[in-house]
Amino acid sequence: MSRPTIDHRGPEFQALGYELLESVREVFKTTHPVVIFPASGSGAWEAALVNCLSPGDRILMVETGQFATLWKQIAERLGLEVDWIPGDWRHGVDPSAVETRLADDREHAIKAVCVVHNETSTGVVSRIAQVRDALDRASHPALFLVDTISSLGSMDYRHDEWSVDVTVGASQKGLMLPPGLSFNAVSDKALAAHAQAAMPRSFWDWTAVLTANEKGFFPYTPATNLLYGLQEALAMLREEGLSNVFARHKRHAEATRHAVRAWGLDILCANPDEYSASITAVVTPDGHDADRLRSVVLDRFDLSLGVGLARLAGTVFRIGHLGDLNDVSLLGTLAGVEMGLSLAEIPHDAQGVQAAMRALVERAA
Repeated sequence: MSRPTIDHRGPEFQALGYELLESVREVFKTTHPVVIFPASGSGAWEAALVNCLSPGDRILMVETGQFATLWKQIAERLGLEVDWIPGDWRHGVDPSAVETRLADDREHAIKAVCVVHNETSTGVVSRIAQVRDALDRASHPALFLVDTISSLGSMDYRHDEWSVDVTVGASQKGLMLPPGLSFNAVSDKALAAHAQAAMPRSFWDWTAVLTANEKGFFPYTPATNLLYGLQEALAMLREEGLSNVFARHKRHAEATRHAVRAWGLDILCANPDEYSASITAVVTPDGHDADRLRSVVLDRFDLSLGVGLARLAGTVFRIGHLGDLNDVSLLGTLAGVEMGLSLAEIPHDAQGVQAAMRALVERAA
């Protein structure tokens, strides 16, 4: 990423553009276009909505955590009518609840179903293939929009096979980059909806981007140095092999959960079938402040743990185990947490690192 910034209208950039627009499809497991914006994941959320929908359209969304809630807020600010399936932040999307809502919508007023694959605030995964099956069983024509911001490049995801219409992604998690790139992988059905959608859009317009992409360029000044980084990140993922990348993340996630259980603490995710491979949210015992633990480990060990967001504030801390991570890095993180638990005087059994180490050795690649 530290290479000099080249002319984004010149032939060298054009070659880079052609390469990236083709290779980025691999990580989404799609043969369809992937639109790249110089934005955070919030931009990709908005782009997915404004390109497919019209003012006043009704959409179905599911409360799985803070980021599902934030996506809902964007939809409402855009003037969309949101049918909201409430949740407890400990479970993923219930496919049967989605199927019931869609089956009741006999006039097909619901134009899109929007769900988060991996809820970053809770460490809970929704089973996207089963949600797709729910749409199919209901014989409902709604578009299917999925947020993969904290799962893309870390967990198995199949845009084409699961018949997702718009997949939302971003650069700062499994793609191992700083924030600043966001993605919409787009199906033919989504492009057809886009041609009829009446939501105001300019910067986020897919047509403008895709037209420029045909010649390897973008209609705006691109984040060139982030694109250099994306080129390398995709090469790293390809070199390791996506199946190996996913297996490594699952192994690190399982080792982390071994540590949490050995400490005697609770994992926020209530269903083992929905455990995240990229992040684990840990519940602190009643009467003990998770934010104090976070402050202690940051001050003493220069270790930053994820904050409990919104309703989870002060009760949860989050351990990220995604991206360019190896066994030693993970064990160092868990050691910092274990020492922090002692310093913060949070009741625990100081056997977590040992438990994680045993799990890693037993599941050595």
